[in-house]
Amino acid sequence: MYCFNSDYTEGCHPAILEKLIATNMVQTTGYGMDAYCDEARQLVKEACNRPDADVHLLVGGTQTNLVVISAALRPHQAVLASFPSHINTHEAGAIEHGGHRVIPLHTDDGKLTASQIEAEWIKYDTDPAREHWAQPKLVYISQSTEVGSMYSKAELEALYAVCKKYGLYLFIDGARLGYALGSPDSDLTLEDVANNCDVFYIGGTKCGLLFGEAVVILNNALKPDFRSIAKQNGAILAKGRLLGIQFGVVMKNNMYIEICRHAVEQAYKVRDAFLANGFKFITESPTNQQFVILTPAQYEKLSQEFVLSLIEYLPDGNYSVRICTSWATKDEEVDRLIAMIPEL
Repeated sequence: MYCFNSDYTEGCHPAILEKLIATNMVQTTGYGMDAYCDEARQLVKEACNRPDADVHLLVGGTQTNLVVISAALRPHQAVLASFPSHINTHEAGAIEHGGHRVIPLHTDDGKLTASQIEAEWIKYDTDPAREHWAQPKLVYISQSTEVGSMYSKAELEALYAVCKKYGLYLFIDGARLGYALGSPDSDLTLEDVANNCDVFYIGGTKCGLLFGEAVVILNNALKPDFRSIAKQNGAILAKGRLLGIQFGVVMKNNMYIEICRHAVEQAYKVRDAFLANGFKFITESPTNQQFVILTPAQYEKLSQEFVLSLIEYLPDGNYSVRICTSWATKDEEVDRLIAMIPEL
């Protein structure tokens, strides 16, 4: 059985493993205060062309979302997010557990719009009883989104402009940022991302690392005491070197985006094969996640050979099935999947 259900079923890129082995017996200080982490932070700043950024290396996505939002918000404040957003659907209420409400907004493609955010703020701000409500203060988006879509440069610029207009923070969950930047349909660079938000992170867990996310803080208001808040939330790794070494490898020579581009190329092959055989998709995805509509019988047949993600039972009795490729997806397995499609 070959897994097409996730982009973090493999361990890590061999170059990372080689570096971890080569440095295994080197002694370092702890908690991310070592030379490897210093190098990784500097490489991230250079890749973003933002020497003013604060960079923090944390372990995983849920932890990172919780720490960033906890650091950004006062007790009465809330997060605006799309309904399918990760913090609203897949983190066991971590943000609410941290004391902040997630306000989910409807979206057809997983993306929030500038006009939508403006309307939500005005609705709150003009309510004479607004002190009774949680105050929207932070806008959370994912790039790429949970349904495989991605924001264009114009969309991101518009979102950030409206956030600044109303004093809202814009936070980009970049768990799959590499797959968005590696898409041939993307018009964004890492520098564009850094220049159009207050804080974001470069995802490693889903993008070729064993684990790890690199938080990049651009807004000076969010920088003070971030490390203390991360520590309070159990997010400071004692052997922080393990994060620094990994990011130090992938942030050199554009490796981060290059290895993710492979996943998108594989996903396009799968998508095109399904389309050529008349299949429909839940949404148009230019990234490594493809959401195809299958009958139960088609799903069961493919599941005899591959591990897939059954995302949703559709009203007509069909299934929404996610096929997810990764930096390590093998050509021969993609070819084997494609060969089965006409038989369905």
